Amino acid sequence: MTNTPDVSSIEFAERSGATAQVCEVTSTTRLSSSVLEVIVAGDVALAGTPGNDVMIRIKNANGKFVRRRYSVRDANPALGQFSLWVTTNHEGPGSLWAQHAQPGDQFDAVGPRGKHVLDTGAEWHLFIGDTTGLASFYRLAESIEAPGRAIFIVEIEHPDDALTATFQEGIGVTGIFVDRQGRTKDDSRGILNGLAAFALPPGRGHAYLFGEFHVIKTAKTALFDRGMDDEQISLKAYWRSGRQNADHGEPEKSED
Repeated sequence: MTNTPDVSSIEFAERSGATAQVCEVTSTTRLSSSVLEVIVAGDVALAGTPGNDVMIRIKNANGKFVRRRYSVRDANPALGQFSLWVTTNHEGPGSLWAQHAQPGDQFDAVGPRGKHVLDTGAEWHLFIGDTTGLASFYRLAESIEAPGRAIFIVEIEHPDDALTATFQEGIGVTGIFVDRQGRTKDDSRGILNGLAAFALPPGRGHAYLFGEFHVIKTAKTALFDRGMDDEQISLKAYWRSGRQNADHGEPEKSED
């Protein structure tokens, strides 16, 4: 394996307080119609803690290097590997990279990235979004200590996208998968219906909203209406309907 990342990756890591390393694809597995798992060989320190992500440097369809960010699904220090769940129901550079990735392919990774980690003071945890958030949702939920509770409201494109996970004994789990049913990807009605169908538990909770820009903003307003406040909500737009993410891997900033 090549040991030296591109100088741009090294400089980016230095600016962001992270580490840049060259990683290698070990294997890929199709988990559902929309989700592909990529197993990566590399320093698991890049994976950080539950909720963190890594930024990868790949080429787009025009041969230009761009960066994309992916939440880490899990890390295995014994094997020196971590896994990424990449959604492939679109034609972005990350999706194309994952679908064509072969064992031995190398790429720069910068990590750990991200600031949304588990609120250990919460009695229950509400995860809202789409398939792009599943990896982070499950890794976060797997770190909940008993007798905590995890609630998932996730919009899916296909029935087999309702991927599940196993949690430690003593954790209460509720999963609500919402079929998109042909709605546009920035239509929040599915998520709002799923939220309306569930009574928030008593006690102090925390919500993690990861997914499409407009949908999670609308969900945040709905949670305000249900009595939650800013300190109880972690919000991260992973993507924005109708717009490709910028070269640095995140949705372009705008006022709307």
